[in-house]
Amino acid sequence: MSRLALLFSFLLFLTTAPLSAQDSATTESSDSSETAAAEPDEEKTRTLPQFFESLMVVGGEAEAALVPGSAHYLGSEELQRHEYTDINRMLRQVPGVIIIEEEGYGLRPNIGMRGSGTERSAKITLLEDGILIAPAPYSAPAAYYFPTPGRMEAIEVRKGSSAIRQGPLTTGGALNLISTSIPYDFGGRFEAEIGTDSTYRAHASVGDSAGRFGWLIETYQLKTDGFKELDGGGGTGFDLRDYMGKLRWGSDSSAPVQQILELKLGMTEQGGDETYLGLSEQDFFANPTRRYRASASDRIDTEHEQIQLRHFIAPSANWDITTSVYRNDFFRNWHKLDSVGGVGAGAILADPELYSQQMAIIRGEANADGALTIRNNRRDYYGQGIQSVVGARSNFGGATHSLELGLRYHEDAEDRFQEDERWSMQGGRMSLFNMNAPGSNANRIGSAAALAFFVQDEIVFGRWSVTPGVRFESIDFTRRDYGRNDPARTGANLVEQTNSVEEWIPGIGMTFRATDRIALFTGVHRGFAPPGPGTSDETRPEESMNYEAGFRLTEAGTAAQVVGFFSDYQNLLGRDTLSSGGPGSGDLFNGGEVTVWGLEASVDHDFAPALRSSASIPLRIALTHTRGEFETSFETEFEDWAPQVDKGDELPYLPENQIAATIGYIVPRWSGHLTAAYTSSMRTVAGQGDFAPGTGTGSALTFDATAKIVIRPEMRLVLSGRNLSDEIYIAARRPAGLRPGLPRSFGLGIEWIF
Repeated sequence: MSRLALLFSFLLFLTTAPLSAQDSATTESSDSSETAAAEPDEEKTRTLPQFFESLMVVGGEAEAALVPGSAHYLGSEELQRHEYTDINRMLRQVPGVIIIEEEGYGLRPNIGMRGSGTERSAKITLLEDGILIAPAPYSAPAAYYFPTPGRMEAIEVRKGSSAIRQGPLTTGGALNLISTSIPYDFGGRFEAEIGTDSTYRAHASVGDSAGRFGWLIETYQLKTDGFKELDGGGGTGFDLRDYMGKLRWGSDSSAPVQQILELKLGMTEQGGDETYLGLSEQDFFANPTRRYRASASDRIDTEHEQIQLRHFIAPSANWDITTSVYRNDFFRNWHKLDSVGGVGAGAILADPELYSQQMAIIRGEANADGALTIRNNRRDYYGQGIQSVVGARSNFGGATHSLELGLRYHEDAEDRFQEDERWSMQGGRMSLFNMNAPGSNANRIGSAAALAFFVQDEIVFGRWSVTPGVRFESIDFTRRDYGRNDPARTGANLVEQTNSVEEWIPGIGMTFRATDRIALFTGVHRGFAPPGPGTSDETRPEESMNYEAGFRLTEAGTAAQVVGFFSDYQNLLGRDTLSSGGPGSGDLFNGGEVTVWGLEASVDHDFAPALRSSASIPLRIALTHTRGEFETSFETEFEDWAPQVDKGDELPYLPENQIAATIGYIVPRWSGHLTAAYTSSMRTVAGQGDFAPGTGTGSALTFDATAKIVIRPEMRLVLSGRNLSDEIYIAARRPAGLRPGLPRSFGLGIEWIF
C-alpha cells in the first residue's frame, strides 16, 4: 500500500471511529451543562481556543512560560507597538535568533537559530499558521518567498523542544507566523503610512462572526522607491501586494460533537528592482547607498498563492483532531548580473584591483560588447500535503497526560528553467547583445515526497513536567535533469537520480516548578536536516544532538528567561546558492563535526509600580551570545568555507553577541518606544584569530523609535524613525560585495480600529 493510501486510511479511521460509551456520556453531559449556562457570545467562541492552538507551535504568551525549552511569543500588542514591516527588526526582540540583513527591508530574510546557518532561512522550519510555507521545504528549503510580516497578528519562535512536533528541519528551531484571525464581532482596522524614499504602506482588514459563520478579508500593500542610488539613474525600490481571505463554519453549540471548518486563501505579488550586486570596499565607504550601472537591468518578480483548509473536531472534552490540507505555489524570476567577461561578480568585487578591467565595466566606465552575463533565474515551486494531529488528555498513574500524535504526507518540487543573456556596456548604458536558448543554463526538476510521524506526551505530576517524544521522517528525493539542449523536455537526454533518507528524531524535555515564580527546565533533542535531491553518495544528512538548560522567573510586572545551549553536530551541511555567493548549483557540502554553544537571556519588566507611576514604563532586553567552530579540517568548494577549513575555525555569519533593548512610556493619550540594537562584528568566511582583510563585518548599533498619539478613541497618529543615528554598517559581504543596512528613514501614518 502506498504512503498516501496509508495516510488517508489513518485519517478516515480517526474521523469515523465511534466514541466509546464513556466518551459519549462525557460529551452529552458536558455539552448539555455548558449550553444551559452559556451566553450567546460564549456559544459562538466556545471551541475556538482549542482550534487556535492547532495553528501554534508555542500556544500564546502564557503557554510560552510552560514550554520545557526556549520559547517566545510576540503578540499583536507587541508587534503594533513598533509598527515594523521588517521581520529582521521584529525578531531582534527574541534571543537566540541570528539575523543577517540583505536589502534593508527584510523581503528575503536570512534567519538562523543557535548557529544553524542563516542563508535564506533554509535551516529553520518556517510556518504560517502551523503549515509549512517555504516554497519547497524538503527539496529546496531556501525561502525566496517569505510571508508578509506586516499582516501577521503574532509571531512564535521555539527552539530545541520544537524538534518533535515540527520538521523536517529540527536543528535550529521553528518560526511560526500567525495570520490575522476572524474577529468574534464585526470589526477591522485600517493603517496608512508615508515615509522616506516615497515609501507608502497600507493595511486593511475587515471581518465578522455571525451565528455559525465567520469571514475575513485583508490586504497589505507596500511600495518604495528604495534608498540606493543607481549610477545614471533608475529604480531601486519594490512594490508588494498581499491579499488574504478566510471563511469559517462552526457547529452549533448544542451539537453533540463540536467542529470547525476554516478555509484560507492568499495571494502575494512582488516586483522589485533588486540586485545581488554590492560594492567594493573603497566604493562602500565613499557612498554606501551607491549601486553600480551594471545592475541597471536587475529585477525580481514573484507570485505566491496559498490555500489551506483546516478541520477541527472535538468528539469529547478529552480529545480532538485537527486535519489540514494545503497547497502553495510560488514563481520567481530574478533577472540579475552573474559575471563580467566570464569572471563571477563576487570574485570581481572581492579583488577589484586584480579584475580592474571587469570592475571598470561594472561601474560603466569602460565599453564592452557582450561582456555582461545576465541570468534569468526562473524557477517554479510547489508544496502540498495533508496533516492530522490528534490530541488526547487524561489522568492516570497519578499524573495528567496531554498526548499528541501527528501524521503528515507532503510533496514539493523546484523547477529550474534558466538561461543567460549577454549585455553590452556602451557609454555607461546597458543594452541587450544576445539571448541564449531557454533552459540552456539549468533545465531540471528536483522533487521530494515525505511521510512524517510524531508522538509526544506532556506528563505533569506534582511540580514536575516531563515531555518525551519521537519524530520519524521518511523522504524520497528525485532529480530529473533534462539537459541544457532540450527546452521542450522530450527526455532525450534525461538523467534521473533518486535518493532516500529515513530518520528517527527523539527528544525529551523536563520542567521543575521550584516555586510559584521560578521554573527550571532542560531538554535533549536530536537535530536533523535532510539532503536534497540529486546529492552525491558522499553527502550525508545534517545530524546533531542539541542540549539546553535554563530557568524562568515570572512575577507581577517581570518575566525573565536565561537559557544555555550546546549543539554537537555529527555533520553540518552547507548549500551552494547564488545568495551565498556561489554559482547557484544547489549542491550540498559536508562540513563534518561542528560544535555550537551559547547563552540566551531575555527580561521584560515594567517600572511603573516601583516608580508609583500611572504610566506604563515597559523594558524589554534580549541578549544572545553564540560561539561555533569546526572540529575537523578539510578542503571544500562551498563559498562560505572555501577553500580550506582548519580545526578550530569559527563559523561564518555568526555574530558573537547580539543585544536589543526597548524602553517605552505609555499613557492613555500617547505612547512612545525607543529600541537600541547592537550586533558585534562577524566573520564572513570560516577562520580563526584576527579577521583577514575582506573577511568580516564591523559591529553595528542602531536606534529605532515609534510614537503614537490618540486622536480619537479608535484613531491614532503614528510617527516612526529607523536607524535614527544614520549608522553606516556592513550588513553582509555576500553574495557579491559589501551591502549596507537601511539608512535613517522616517514614517508618518494613521491607524483606525473599528
